[in-house]
Amino acid sequence: MAEGMSPRERVLTTLRRERPDRVPKDLGFTPPKEEEFRRRTGSDDAAEYFRLEPRHVGILPTRHPQDFSQYLSDVPNVDHHNEWGIGSISAGFYHFDRMVPPLRNARSARDVADYPWPDVLADYRWRGVSDNVASWRNRGYPVCAGPPSQLFEQAWYMRGQEQLLIDFFDEPEVAGAILDTLTEILVEGSRRLAQAGIDILRLGDDVGSQRAMLMSPNDFRKWLKPRYQAIIGAAKEVKPDLLVFFHTDGSVEPIIPDLIEVGVDILNPVQPECMDPVAIKRAYGDRLVFWGTIGTQTTMPFGSTDEVRRVVKERIETVGPEGLLLAPTHVLEPEVPWENIVAFIEAVEEYGKL
Repeated sequence: MAEGMSPRERVLTTLRRERPDRVPKDLGFTPPKEEEFRRRTGSDDAAEYFRLEPRHVGILPTRHPQDFSQYLSDVPNVDHHNEWGIGSISAGFYHFDRMVPPLRNARSARDVADYPWPDVLADYRWRGVSDNVASWRNRGYPVCAGPPSQLFEQAWYMRGQEQLLIDFFDEPEVAGAILDTLTEILVEGSRRLAQAGIDILRLGDDVGSQRAMLMSPNDFRKWLKPRYQAIIGAAKEVKPDLLVFFHTDGSVEPIIPDLIEVGVDILNPVQPECMDPVAIKRAYGDRLVFWGTIGTQTTMPFGSTDEVRRVVKERIETVGPEGLLLAPTHVLEPEVPWENIVAFIEAVEEYGKL
């Protein structure tokens, strides 16, 4: 058994399905929960405060915001938009907004090509990325980063989810143009992150609902799988030992073999309300490792502290300890009791010591 590992050694050992000195952990907060964290702890850094192992880097913000008024002006009450032109209308409830897809009226691939796409690949936005990666690695932390977009989710943010799924059948030229543009961005962004020396490439798209896939597995294989393969292949060509993390909520077991085939190493979050983590480990644990498994729809908001501790212990015994990085399955919402967050951290440290 290894002892006294650095956070980087611990995580990389775990993610290579070997035995670490203890099970690593991670978590994330929604904005209201971040405020509560700062109020309760006096800290601005949850990773440092809770001794979480992963560290994250990203690119700089744009210096050249674009005018998207022609894409949004027909919708009243748009509060703001992001650099992709995706409009937001406040729901007046925490951090939830109504999304306004700017390409909802596109009729052709030309409309997509003429759209003012953001400058996420401009060189100035990538300054300092390699230095930040080296700094965290030199301090003994594993470095995670994702390219400056998603694929399916970003496509439907821009087109509308229902419309994009309709496009797969009725307007394949429009769907293909949006997805191809995003794939080019993701390929180049992932390649640059690999060149910067990251340890873990974070990709992800929610392609599952609570009960089933959002699309048929065959449509996933037609529209998304080849594009993921290109993205992951470009990154691993630069850095063959790069570990690829893929996030997808929901019930997605039918495509797990496809994810493995395109080069995914880490499946997140293995949502226990939708899939049995023990069964998934049994079926795919020789080819995948797992990051998550602690339910944010059940255990974290509604369980007692004893329940949180019991589930953590159970996951370590049945899904780990090798190949398991424990985390809530999503960012923690305002309803999660603070005591349950503390119970999660303490339980991982107590039961995860190997």
